Amino acid sequence: MATLAAATPALADTLLVDRAAEKPGIALPVRGQSMQQVQSQFGAPAEQLDARGGQKRQWPTINRWVYPQFTVYFEKQKVIDVVANKAAPNEIGPKPPIR
Repeated sequence: MATLAAATPALADTLLVDRAAEKPGIALPVRGQSMQQVQSQFGAPAEQLDARGGQKRQWPTINRWVYPQFTVYFEKQKVIDVVANKAAPNEIGPKPPIR
């Protein structure tokens, strides 16, 4: 069984996880920055996706701004996460955003 697994050819796909583990070549927004700080540093986003959440008090509203190389997630006007977008069509990465 182990011999069979070792003989399996490697796929040519690039994993987004591998690229994300490398040192980023561009500056990214930092957790805690405000929407205004992100917009002044990186310009207007290419797309502002519809807000999600907020139906209950314990479910905060999450806003998402899409830039060419990354997507920024905001909670209450502050950055909570930044996710790298796919660099090439053959890259295996996050699912497309829910619209």
